[in-house]
Amino acid sequence: MTESPKLVRYQIATVALLFLGYAGYYFCRSDLSVAIPLIIDELGKHGMDVKAATVSMGSLVSFGVLAYAAGKLTLGGVADFLGGKRNFLGGMIGAILFTVLFTITGALPVFTLAWIGNRYLQAAGWAGLVKVTSRWFSYSSYGAVMGVMSLSFLVGDAVARQLMGLMIQHGAAWRQLFWFAAAVLCVLLVANALFLRESRTALGLPEPEVNPVNLFCADRNRDKPRSVAALLGTLLRSPLFLLVCALSLGCTLVRETFNTWTPTYFHQFVGFNEARSASASALFPAIGAVSVLLAGWLSDRLGERGRSVLMFIGLLGSALALFALTVAPGGGSGVLAVVLVSVVALGLLGPYSYLAGAMAMDFGGKQGGAASSGLIDGIGYLGGALAGDSMARIATAFGWQKAFLVLGVVCLLSSASAGVLFFAQKKV
Repeated sequence: MTESPKLVRYQIATVALLFLGYAGYYFCRSDLSVAIPLIIDELGKHGMDVKAATVSMGSLVSFGVLAYAAGKLTLGGVADFLGGKRNFLGGMIGAILFTVLFTITGALPVFTLAWIGNRYLQAAGWAGLVKVTSRWFSYSSYGAVMGVMSLSFLVGDAVARQLMGLMIQHGAAWRQLFWFAAAVLCVLLVANALFLRESRTALGLPEPEVNPVNLFCADRNRDKPRSVAALLGTLLRSPLFLLVCALSLGCTLVRETFNTWTPTYFHQFVGFNEARSASASALFPAIGAVSVLLAGWLSDRLGERGRSVLMFIGLLGSALALFALTVAPGGGSGVLAVVLVSVVALGLLGPYSYLAGAMAMDFGGKQGGAASSGLIDGIGYLGGALAGDSMARIATAFGWQKAFLVLGVVCLLSSASAGVLFFAQKKV
């Protein structure tokens, strides 16, 4: 069915606001990853051993990811009851306040408190985005639309890292990176508060079609869930939904490891300076953006089982690249390491974008899309919590090559799970 020109204009505006807003979230997330080498150096100047400082920052990251997982599990479903826009704006406000708090002292307890608060409240953002998107677009375009939306965090991550790398080159301290991130998100908060609309029905436009086989299809006339128990019970009784949650756990562990430690890996193992490490790490989200676009475009044409095939192939390719990183040498030009990291991004991030995006909307329909996304992401980030402390301990005790071996096994198991999902969907 052809959409009216008026609806298309509003849809474009909605995508632009959500895209830029969520990209802004990543300025207040990537700042820590880029700043970790600088913070470790500062802690070293105050007498802390470099390995101890690395593990301390890893623990901070893990606490933050656990807080993010808790936020996904507790704040995500709120959007199904109160609306997606409130979630989206609330996450922005929290990220801005706690990003500024992070810079007040140089003490690890304050760092940890601020990072936990930042990640917990940021967790409301993606579920809010998913909820608003589901109220503006029909299910036949979920893959392409959520592919574009998923580009937001990749573009935000890549742009933030590049700009912060340039700031470091010009002598910026790590606190200035955090202030810059908060300022960018503040501007985007104002734009979304003024112009974002909750749904197209609020403007007198027809309601979008939802997936007819969503888990709430028996109660299709309701806009909101009957209760929290009914919402969660419907989702958690679905074996396919639980399998997607398991896939999210493995993919998030790998993704969060690269988001957090790529600059540190390039600096400590490959031998790049801090500025070049920040810039090179931007390739991971940048190449991932290509993966997300291809995956989103193909998924609308191949259907749900096509997503499973693409996940199987992509995750298998990422596993092979990770195994290659276990023998890639340090030092030298670093070209091989950069290429292999890019291959991991190409195979991983497209499939990852399905999980809490198009698949969550397929499962949740108009009643439970936000809760579905929150649960998939929340369970995923329970695995992602290992990306901080555990991966730091493995890297400092056994080296980065052994850390990549662990991630390669995780990707291989995730690829096998995608194969199981393919055959399970065939029986439905």
